[in-house]
Amino acid sequence: MSDIAYLNGEFLPLDQARVSVLDRGFIFGDGVYEVIPVYSRRPFRLPGHLARLQLSLDATRLANPMTDAEWSGLINDLIARHGAEDQSVYLQVTRGVAKRDHAFPKESKQTVFMMSSPLSTPAKDLVDNGVPCITAVDYRWLKCDVKSVSLLGNCLLRQSAADAGAAEVVLFRDGHLTEASASNVFVVGNGKLFSPPKNHLILPGITHDVVLELAAAIGIAIELRAIPEQEARSADEIWVTSSTKEVLAVVSLDGRPVGTGKPGPVFKRVYQAFQEFKRKVMRQAA
Repeated sequence: MSDIAYLNGEFLPLDQARVSVLDRGFIFGDGVYEVIPVYSRRPFRLPGHLARLQLSLDATRLANPMTDAEWSGLINDLIARHGAEDQSVYLQVTRGVAKRDHAFPKESKQTVFMMSSPLSTPAKDLVDNGVPCITAVDYRWLKCDVKSVSLLGNCLLRQSAADAGAAEVVLFRDGHLTEASASNVFVVGNGKLFSPPKNHLILPGITHDVVLELAAAIGIAIELRAIPEQEARSADEIWVTSSTKEVLAVVSLDGRPVGTGKPGPVFKRVYQAFQEFKRKVMRQAA
């Protein structure tokens, strides 16, 4: 089955999808996006993803081009047109085509694009052995809670991790932990789970919320608060979470071991709970 995309009201082969070079998403990165994991052809927590999309649209003064019911219908239609049981749906809304000018055009028609690809989750050896990460100063803008297509800062940071042979780059701003280039971050100290609170410096992750729910359900103490850099660096465990990474243990930070240098006991409990949740819930309901 060939890759099928959706563009402005039409399903078509992905390699035939075309947008104008004057699209503000191309010229300015003027748009927002969502990535929705699909398990057994069921989009996971779609209402949550659509709510986050609405927040991003509101923050960028973009009207929502569809109702939630219309989004749901199109997303499920796209899923049905692809062969994989587990998929990753990418959707993007830009301000559309207009003469190049930094100010918003008085009139423009939004560009709506969606595509889907097979969902790849971490290999067993990464789960069993953990991953190395590096750190960097979080120099991105101050609206990180907006899922903007303007991701150059994230790309530069992620490339620094790739250059170092690391899985991710953990970010600190003004002496405190924020997130990673494309993941949320948790730390564990004395058996307790910590994560920075949601604010304008962090993208509110759907997987992050799932991990919090599962940790609470199995009796792990949780605290959401500002985490000083030194506390993060001396943590017993560090994890990164996202739709594609699920939950991964960080076993080294800037070349120094995290805790014992192996995935820790709290990670193992939560990872097992996550996999059980995926089997019983994610694959059973939208």
